[in-house]
Amino acid sequence: MISSMTGFGEAAIQIEGIAFAVEIRTVNNRYFKAQIRLPEIAAFLEGEIDKILRDSISRGTVNYSLRMKNISGQAFFDVDAGTLQTYLEKLEGLNRRGGLDCRVDLASMLSLPGVVQAIAPDEERAAQIRNVVFELTGQALKKVLQMRTDEGRSLAADLAVNCDVIAQTLARIRQRSPVVVTEYHAKLRRRVDELMAQAKIQMDEDILAREAAIFADRSDIAEELARLESHLQQFRAECETDDKAGRKLDFICQELLREANTIASKGSDAQISQWVIEIKCAIDRIKEQVQNVE
Repeated sequence: MISSMTGFGEAAIQIEGIAFAVEIRTVNNRYFKAQIRLPEIAAFLEGEIDKILRDSISRGTVNYSLRMKNISGQAFFDVDAGTLQTYLEKLEGLNRRGGLDCRVDLASMLSLPGVVQAIAPDEERAAQIRNVVFELTGQALKKVLQMRTDEGRSLAADLAVNCDVIAQTLARIRQRSPVVVTEYHAKLRRRVDELMAQAKIQMDEDILAREAAIFADRSDIAEELARLESHLQQFRAECETDDKAGRKLDFICQELLREANTIASKGSDAQISQWVIEIKCAIDRIKEQVQNVE
């Protein structure tokens, strides 16, 4: 069964005075794209998290966010006194040379590059962070995948309805197609008879039959109908058997539309043209929904 590319999942826990929260959102994208936001203390996990996401999700934009809050009072960051002292000395020198009397706001200086730095976790703390983050990532990812599966069922149901519309309309066209040639032959005979009556001459029946045969060959859409039905069957099969069929379904939609356009150009009948419009409308609805399929 197909899966949607839209999903959301989150998980949180508090361990030893630290609150961890993981949030994962997925939206449509032609390819896989991960946007991972981590606090500096956990930045070393980015590569591993990216691999976890890629192993579970093949298509879509994945927004991954990890938040860590120390509720025990122990800071995750430290102030680099040497860097701060260097900034202060340079500002003091500028004041002396320029004859200025500027007061320094230490709170503002904390935002300068290099002043506040994340405390690098030791090996034991890094292992603890890794285990907790991976556990939460697994929990959040499970919720994302479940949501994508549930929405995939809804997508499959909607796609099936539109496939039924196409199949029913194709049946009408297949039934109508032979009648078109018969009607053309009768219409042509009536027109020729009218013209010949006015001119008081007769036309060879062979010429009339040849003209009807040429029209029948030119307007024959049996091959296009067969191909369109085959593509439709393949589309249904992919929806049932492949959970990552988005790209293939998109390609099949293009082939469905190609055959529908050919039928419209060769059909030479107003009723068939009207039915082809209905088919193309259904294909457009399918194409729109397929953009959500993984």
